[in-house]
Amino acid sequence: MLEGPKVSQSELAKRFGVSQPQICRIIKNKERILSEWHRNGDPERKRKREGKDAALEAALLRWVEGARAADLPVSGPLLQLKAKHLAEALGRPDLEPSSGWLAHFGARHNLAFKKPLVEKGDAEQPTAEHWAGVVLPGILRNYAPSEIYACGETGVLLPASSPGKGESAGDRLTLLLCANADGSEKTPLRVVGESPRPRCLQGVNLGQMPWSYRAGSLAGMTALLFAEWLQEFNEGMRRQGKSVLLLLTKHETHPYLQLSNVRMVFIPPATALAQPLDHGIASDLKGHYRRRLLRWLPAERGTGQPTLLDALHMLAQAWGDVRPGLVASCFRAAGFSPDAEALALTLTPGLLSQEQLERRTLMDEDLERDGEPVEADGDEGTAEDEGTGEPAAVQPCPSEREVWGSLATLRRYLECRATSPDLFQAFYELEDAVHVVLAG
Repeated sequence: MLEGPKVSQSELAKRFGVSQPQICRIIKNKERILSEWHRNGDPERKRKREGKDAALEAALLRWVEGARAADLPVSGPLLQLKAKHLAEALGRPDLEPSSGWLAHFGARHNLAFKKPLVEKGDAEQPTAEHWAGVVLPGILRNYAPSEIYACGETGVLLPASSPGKGESAGDRLTLLLCANADGSEKTPLRVVGESPRPRCLQGVNLGQMPWSYRAGSLAGMTALLFAEWLQEFNEGMRRQGKSVLLLLTKHETHPYLQLSNVRMVFIPPATALAQPLDHGIASDLKGHYRRRLLRWLPAERGTGQPTLLDALHMLAQAWGDVRPGLVASCFRAAGFSPDAEALALTLTPGLLSQEQLERRTLMDEDLERDGEPVEADGDEGTAEDEGTGEPAAVQPCPSEREVWGSLATLRRYLECRATSPDLFQAFYELEDAVHVVLAG
């Protein structure tokens, strides 16, 4: 209308039911209004409302554009988390992005946060193969094996009978595993369960455990939980002074974050590459976990089935049982190691096949124990104290149940008073040593 025959501002104001000064402002700012209207892409929008914090919204919008340019999913909860982090960086730690704030931000910038996963067709396979054969090796050459990490999730079940209060029978747990290519570092397990406040964890100094527990919907990983873990992982690398590569599968629960010490690289879903975790690492952990569960049953007879807390400790022990050599072999077999070219299609020594892993979980010679106490040697009940000549009671050899009860007491003390997760490694070794003695 402004480009057609000349019409007075007063006539336009009458036609649209607005004031003449408003028409004057529109004509004056015509180019800017049209530019913002085209950039917004919403032809139905009639008003341009600004947010209360323009700097925050501008930074958040740049982050969204960068994530989508990399073809990474951006969800609403993830955007709220990123907004809070940006607000803290901008000196606004009190800002709590609500669902209403998210809805208004999306409306102002024409954003939709549910991006469907696209299945790539056969026509895109050559590009995926090019990534696996050319792009990935080029990335790996810039890092030492100790600086190449892979992470992913796997699931396990709690024992399906008589659990402790706070969890249901047969609950599923999701484990977040992360290790580097030479097996020199396995990050502490992040376990996701369904119960937000299990009773068995009350009184436990959770910050000093060799594992961490979070609650998620249906015991599954979420974008918020994964983003929290990413921030902690990045902080750990920063404290070590390391800049590392993190390889992971593209999934809606794996958000992209710009991190100071971690470069995230997503594996295209169409590639033939499998995660190192799928080459035997997760299976090996599950085998050790099942073995410890089976070993618990006769040894702990009379004390009930393992609780969630017991399972968390057994999982941490099982993760520690996964040997560095196996981890390195799985990385090489998956093609995720700089020296993987000659080994990408073969299993190296120390790498267990799936059949071997399943067979090993069924071969546990420590499962059968009679639990009878050992008779004390020498005199049956008393001995003479050398200093006083008075008879002194000889402590009988504890029964198997008493031994496990003492270990349970010691573990509980460490759960409440431990000052470092490393203390539990010594406890786990002691517990394994007791198993060996009792089996003999």
